[in-house]
This record gives sequence, C-alpha cells and structure tokens, in this order.
Amino acid sequence: GILGATGTVGQRFILLLADHPVFTIHALGASSRSAGKAYQDAVRWKQSQPIPEHIKQLTVTSCEPELFKDCDVVFSGLDADVAGDIEMGILKQDIAVFSNAKNYRRDPIVPLIVPTVNSDHFDLIPHQRSVHNLKKGFLITNANCSTTGLVVPLKALQDAFGPLSHIVVNTQQAISGAGYPGVPSLDILDNVVPHIGGEEEKMEWEVGKILGGVTQEGFSLLENTVVSATCTRVPVLDGHLETVSVKFAQGAPTLEQVNEVFEKYSSEAERLGCHSAPLKPIVVTYQPDRPQPRLDRENLKGQAVTVGRVRKCPVLDIKFVLLIHNTLLGAAGSSVLNAEIAVAKGLI
Repeated sequence: GILGATGTVGQRFILLLADHPVFTIHALGASSRSAGKAYQDAVRWKQSQPIPEHIKQLTVTSCEPELFKDCDVVFSGLDADVAGDIEMGILKQDIAVFSNAKNYRRDPIVPLIVPTVNSDHFDLIPHQRSVHNLKKGFLITNANCSTTGLVVPLKALQDAFGPLSHIVVNTQQAISGAGYPGVPSLDILDNVVPHIGGEEEKMEWEVGKILGGVTQEGFSLLENTVVSATCTRVPVLDGHLETVSVKFAQGAPTLEQVNEVFEKYSSEAERLGCHSAPLKPIVVTYQPDRPQPRLDRENLKGQAVTVGRVRKCPVLDIKFVLLIHNTLLGAAGSSVLNAEIAVAKGLI
C-alpha cells in the first residue's frame, strides 16, 4: 500500500514499485477528495515518466487504516500533519510501515534508517514488536532528505577515521522538497530563500541518531559530535546540494585517504543483493565544477550520493560538496530500499 499516493513522494513510490520484483502495488491512499477516483483522475502527475498503465485505473481510497489490512507493507508519503495517527493505526494492524514523515523519527524505539548507512538499526525491531505486541508489523522512518545526503559520506569517514567532532553544513535545496505546489514562483524565481522551517534542527539532531549505536533495547546518540546546519531553498527542480566541513576527533587524514575511503565505501544493502541498492553508495567526482544538480542527481538511478571538491579546510580539517536526489534516495528511494533490506533480513 502507498499512503499519500498522489503527492510528490507518492508519485515516486508509484514509479519505484510499479514493476518491482518483490512488491506489488495493492492499495493507494490519499485525501478524502481523491477517494473513489481512478488514480489517473485523482493525481496531478508531475513526473517526467508517465503513470504506469496498470496503475492508472486503480481506485484511490482514503487513508483509513482498516482499508490497508490486506497489505503486508505500507509506504507512507503523508505530510507530517496527518501522518502520525494514520501510520500508528496501520502499525497496530500488524503491518510493516515505512514512513517518510518526521513524526516518529525521535521515538526511542523507532529506527531512523538511511539504507546505505545504518541498516544495523533493524536490530531494534524485535524490541519494538514486543512493546507494541506485534508479530509481523514494525515502523521504520527515513531521515530528512538533506540529512540523508549528509550522513552517507559522514558514515564512511567515521568508520575509517574515528569520531567526527564538528560538522558544518550548508544546503541549497530543490523546490520539489517542498512538495506540490510548493514555493510560489514569485518567492523562488530569481531568488534564494535562506530559511526552511524546522530543517536545520532536524539535520542537527538526526545525524546523532543515525550515526549513533544501537542495542536490542534502544539507541545511543552521538555525544561528542556537534553539527551546525544552514538550510536554503534554491530555484532547482530536483537535487539538494550541500557544502560540508568536518573536523576529526583523532587528527585529520590526507585528502588522498579521504577520497579513497569515499571510493571504497560499501553498504550492507549491496551485500544483501537488494534490488534498489546502488552499485556504490558514493560516487566521487574529480572535476572542479561538480557535482551539479542537473548533471549528477540521477547518478546510479538517484540512489547514490555524489561527492566532489574534497579539499583541506582552513577552519576545520576537510571540506567537500555533495549532491543527493531529494525525492529518490532522499525520500521514496530510501523507503523502498529499507523495505528490501527488511525482506532480506527475514523481517517481512
């Protein structure tokens, strides 16, 4: 099932799942004004690929949890203002829920998983099931789209060179991250908006949970890593660009060592043979003017983070530029890959 199926993230779910080798789209949920309509009549389709033929005539329902009781897995692209109760209602029907919304990211028994970074946090699922008295169901959340791009190279650096003491990140975020209809044209054309509500706080907190440890009963947040984020909205359709500076707690590696670590970084998703796993989580580019959103956001089908301009930082230790496709790896793509990992681990 897909919740929020007519929205920006929901449309990405449709494309990613329409011909998936493991999952079959069974139910589409949206607002009450869309309920009862054929999908093609309910949606304002904004993707460059057409609506898959076998999806066009599927009837959209409301997002009442009981309407999804026949689903094994539900993917949620709902807005945070409605996601909380609906997702919990579906979870309580013993269904696996993969959420893009922020509502449960800080919950102490809900894993916040970036699939190419911390799939070991699935280890908490047995404890979550026991708390909610579930046999098959569980709830997994994605990170904020900008956090997702950031933690992939940070994980590579932390694994290779030890703890990171200070991280400064500035984002230039695409308008699709605001959903549809999004930012008014008079606000964004010929302009940069230097504030996205709640975004900086999300980034600064989420890094600590994702890169922290996990036991069978809970998470240990990073305690000695300080993150400072500034988030801006720019007139780009898709692709969040981030400039990052990092200080290491145990001394700085060389630039050659950093590039080698990025090049060789791999994830459990690849080793498990997951369908949507990128061949490599990080694509390193050495051209001085890359990555760029228009040229690099589709790297490895939008499931990889592209990193470039690795150089010494005169304030901290190293700095670099990264790019993430915000509605693929940054949203729907993470949920789908997380679900594939859950299947590979025998949780579904």
